[in-house]
Amino acid sequence: MSQQVAHRRRRFSGRDPEEDHRASTPLELLYDLTIVVAFGTAADELAHFIAEGHAWAGIGGFVFACFAVIWAWVNYSWFASAYDTDDWLFRLATFVQMVGVIVLSLGLPQMFESIDHGDTLDNGVMVAGYVVMRVALVFLWWQVSRNDPVRAPAARSYMTTIGIAQAGWVALVFLDLPIATTFVAMSALLALEVVGPFLAERKAQTPWHAEHIAERYGLLVIITLGEVIIGTVAALNALVHGEAGWTLDAALLAVAGVGLAFGCWWVYFALPWGEPLARLRQRMFVFGYGHFLIFAPLAAMGAGLHVAAFALEGEVEISETAIVLSVTIPVGIFILAIYGLYSVLLREHDALHLGLLAGSAALLVLTVALAAVGVSVAICLLVLTLVPAVTILGYETVGHRHVARALQRL
Repeated sequence: MSQQVAHRRRRFSGRDPEEDHRASTPLELLYDLTIVVAFGTAADELAHFIAEGHAWAGIGGFVFACFAVIWAWVNYSWFASAYDTDDWLFRLATFVQMVGVIVLSLGLPQMFESIDHGDTLDNGVMVAGYVVMRVALVFLWWQVSRNDPVRAPAARSYMTTIGIAQAGWVALVFLDLPIATTFVAMSALLALEVVGPFLAERKAQTPWHAEHIAERYGLLVIITLGEVIIGTVAALNALVHGEAGWTLDAALLAVAGVGLAFGCWWVYFALPWGEPLARLRQRMFVFGYGHFLIFAPLAAMGAGLHVAAFALEGEVEISETAIVLSVTIPVGIFILAIYGLYSVLLREHDALHLGLLAGSAALLVLTVALAAVGVSVAICLLVLTLVPAVTILGYETVGHRHVARALQRL
């Protein structure tokens, strides 16, 4: 898109899906900062609940929070990929959605507490944040329905499903049902949320840009990994400036936190996600939805490292094995999701992957076994940093040739 001196009003007629050198905009990156706040809040809550021995309440709240946060980002990012006009109207609509994400974040602590102690789900503030976001989003889709006749049916379908789902979320807040009943009702709304884009894109595919979408997802991976490092450093900061000061375990935990973040970054970017997405646009939902199992575990990994820092301060009520599991489980889910997404996206079943997965699984089991026999948490987490290294070594030696052949077969 050419540079503009003034951001005058432009028609929402769609971007060119084959546009050369399409990259994320500064506005998109600014929007992503609100997602960092939401991920950080959810991870902090999960860490506290796990440390206090209330793991199931923390996990339930975290899964719900991650879906809400990631779904808000998905809604905005795919729309922006197709219809970012970068005029004053789109900029203001983005600002409104950023405010909505912050409101959503402010409602996360109450939601976690209600799952742990309450009879009803306290998600009113979260829903209010979504109302703010979706007023702007529905308005943008309405502009598309007026300016892009070819894709107007898809735009109207988006408006309908978004509106119905949001009305359902608001109704659940006012009905004040028991938590169990609320989650049953939520399952129907979650299904509508997930199916809505599928129904809309069947009517007319919006002009999203494959390389741009791949970059947007990659940038959110980096931002989420940044939250892992920030959370670890923040927790260790309180420790090393306290009475204990720097200890060997504190130093090893810092190394483990940065090492896991770096290793997971290398693993994710070992694969050229944009190329298969550009060649197989019909697999957009596999790519888009599959990343839920990548973003959430990365954020949970940060929470687990936070729990480990709490343990060094003596502020946990769980065993060392449970502490190690709080990091090991997210790392394992992330690795499995990477291989699963690659296999489904490219429809490729590579024997090499089975070997790498087996090696990763062995190290995951070893990490937990070491904790079970009394090895310190810091040492266990240092061993855990070797899990991503298995994939890295596999791809840097022979795996890259397997990927090249798989792309050629497309």
